[in-house]
Amino acid sequence: MESSVSTHGTGDCPVNCTKSEDFAPSKLGTKEYWDGAYKRELQTYKDIGDVGEIWFGEESMHRVIRWMEAQNISENAAILDIGTGNGMFLVELARHGFSSLTGIDYSKAAVEFTTNILEEEGLKNINIQVEDFLNPSTELKGFDVCIDKGTFDAISLSPEDREEAKKHYVTSLRAAMQHNGFFIITSCNWTKEQLLEIFTPGFEFVQELPTPHFQFGGVTGNSVTALVFQRID
Repeated sequence: MESSVSTHGTGDCPVNCTKSEDFAPSKLGTKEYWDGAYKRELQTYKDIGDVGEIWFGEESMHRVIRWMEAQNISENAAILDIGTGNGMFLVELARHGFSSLTGIDYSKAAVEFTTNILEEEGLKNINIQVEDFLNPSTELKGFDVCIDKGTFDAISLSPEDREEAKKHYVTSLRAAMQHNGFFIITSCNWTKEQLLEIFTPGFEFVQELPTPHFQFGGVTGNSVTALVFQRID
């Protein structure tokens, strides 16, 4: 499958849909790229009010929220959005009644963008902060639910040592979460089997969430993988 960059809400992968450990490093794995991208999106938002791209489409948010509601996740649960981007997932979580929300991004431009959107939405109680998840502050801890929608994909495209980056990610994730907390990841670069290998041990697989299917050459598969894990000791 060729790489693609999604347009607003199409549901395509915004990073690199290769489903392989052999995909090449890319500018999409650099902070410089995302700083530039979010500076442009921030200016567009100020000019015409366009919130920009929703990674993997709106349904990607709704499927995670449906699962959380089906599991009776408390509206007071501490939720972390890893790589919040434009913050639209936080907006959607707030609309569904979740009240203890934190969004982080290593791009200051993304955090400024998110802050502008939250202010426009009248959402003043959401915590937004600049954080490099591979080198987080010690205060980033105690979360009941951590959500990743494309951020691990981007990290996997880093021109630097990607294997070390993946290990740092898992370490940071465990440190940020409560024991028995849930981690929900949406990816188009990694298959279910690959994600299971990356996040276990340390996490227990809970459930695969249904995602859109494609058919090519008589073979049916998923263009996006969405999995739920639970932190274990």
